[in-house]
Amino acid sequence: MAKLLYPAIFHPEDDGYSVYAPDFDGCFSDGDTLEEAYDMIFDAIGLCIEELRGNGKPLPAASSPASFALSPGDFSALIEFDPLAYAKKHDSRTVKKTLTIPAWLNTIAEERHVNFSGVLKDALISHLDLR
Repeated sequence: MAKLLYPAIFHPEDDGYSVYAPDFDGCFSDGDTLEEAYDMIFDAIGLCIEELRGNGKPLPAASSPASFALSPGDFSALIEFDPLAYAKKHDSRTVKKTLTIPAWLNTIAEERHVNFSGVLKDALISHLDLR
């Protein structure tokens, strides 16, 4: 999965920052610190992307951060959205898979108390180069 870059507009508040991603309707958040506001808009963008994909809609093209007229004190920044990092952070569901292996391999693995799910997960991460 390729990383995506979307602009966000940050507005300093008395107690932190409000922030929105103009490429997504209703994508607002805030944070007590700049880092927290960045993390919160990252998650808000993830929710917007999940909703769009879940409804079979295309993702919006990213606007240029320079294309927005900013109010005094506001600033824009690109949010680097990594769909894989977002999924790892927010999707802890497990999926049951049925697989077939030779009986002799199963016998040895069971004798050695192999965690089949753990081995398969590690092998898939390695095979798909997701580390």
